[in-house]
Amino acid sequence: MVKSLHPILQGLELMLPRSLLGRSIMIIVTPVVLLQVVSAWVFYDSHWNTVTKRLAQSVAGDIAAAIQIMPRPITEDGTKQIFRIARQTMRVNLTFKPGDILPNNPTIMRQNLVDRQLTDALESRVERPFIIDSRSLQDQVEIHVQLPEGVLQVVVARRRLFSSTTYVFFLWMLGTSLVLLSMATVFMRRQVRPIKRLAQAADDFGKGRDVGEFVLDGAAEVEVAGRAFNQMRARIRRQIQQRTEMLAGVSHDLRTPLTRMKLQLAMMGQAPAIEDLKRDVDDMERMVNAYLAFARGEGTEQPTEVDIVAAVGDVVAGARRDGTRIGFATAEEALTVPLRRDAFRRALTNIVANAQRHANRIDVVLNHRRGRVEILVDDDGPGVPQDRREEVFKPFFRIEGSRNVETGGIGLGLTIARDILRSHGGDLTLGDSPLGGLRAVLQLPV
Repeated sequence: MVKSLHPILQGLELMLPRSLLGRSIMIIVTPVVLLQVVSAWVFYDSHWNTVTKRLAQSVAGDIAAAIQIMPRPITEDGTKQIFRIARQTMRVNLTFKPGDILPNNPTIMRQNLVDRQLTDALESRVERPFIIDSRSLQDQVEIHVQLPEGVLQVVVARRRLFSSTTYVFFLWMLGTSLVLLSMATVFMRRQVRPIKRLAQAADDFGKGRDVGEFVLDGAAEVEVAGRAFNQMRARIRRQIQQRTEMLAGVSHDLRTPLTRMKLQLAMMGQAPAIEDLKRDVDDMERMVNAYLAFARGEGTEQPTEVDIVAAVGDVVAGARRDGTRIGFATAEEALTVPLRRDAFRRALTNIVANAQRHANRIDVVLNHRRGRVEILVDDDGPGVPQDRREEVFKPFFRIEGSRNVETGGIGLGLTIARDILRSHGGDLTLGDSPLGGLRAVLQLPV
């Protein structure tokens, strides 16, 4: 039973609105609509149907009474007084047409509830052939009754057969529903607005943008979530600040003995062992600087509106000045994106430099699609095995034969690049290049 209901529940889930505001309004609207349908049905079945039936029976009773008191044989002088009394007291206009005969197969019009109720009442009260014409006259209904001497034409006001409370009831029901739904929509918008602000604040903070203190507003649950966000933001900033201060002290503590070692080695003269030690000290200093740069990040730089096309062009131009064969293609003349400019240039430079060390040709392509910027960096180098493409993003990870300290690779370039892109709300992934080497895909939100 549960399994059979599962596809139905999934189908209903797909039909529901995706937004919280839409679902909240639907939760409010659905019971109101059901209540209106039930109320309309009860009103139609009990009130409108009953009232219309009694009105029709009243008109049919007046006609039957007039026929009963008409003299036999029917004469114009004998009916004049009866017709005058019927017009004044019953609001019914009677006209007798002697010698007329109704069609043998009269079509009784049953277009609506009033026609049907009037037909049933005439059949039970008058018990004579008749025809109802509810279309010829705008505010009146004609009834033709067959009598032995001719046809009795009855003209009655339509308001005698129809209760105006029907329209009033439906107008009040519809009007109050619209007012209540409008008030509910306005109220729900005010409740959803703090949730949207909280989501936007979390998104901006995740992208490294400057986010102030979230103003607590809305329902109690939203205030709890906002207070938790403010505490999380304060803890993260405090941890970043503590890490930066600690690494600044580590940088000073490590560089001082390295500087002394370099001075002592410089005073020891020339010897193969001394040259080896100098190279080891240089490698240590380079690795320490790279690690400190990675751990320190670019947290002090604030995002600004940057023309990403020009920023990528500058990195490509710098690589060309180094003698690298590198192409750059884009369909955008200019595209402004909120970025930490120096951090982004550093990330892209690391990726291009990684390709420079292992490839002879590099192609850079910039695309803008679906609210995101995509930068493709292709090379014709040896590439990276598919099963190790995630491992290369680990700090100090090196693939033997492709990266070594002599070429400047210590295993932090891609790690720093991905860290910077993710701090902007983007990502860095690796794939196969159409040039035969490695493709780096940089994604950034616009």
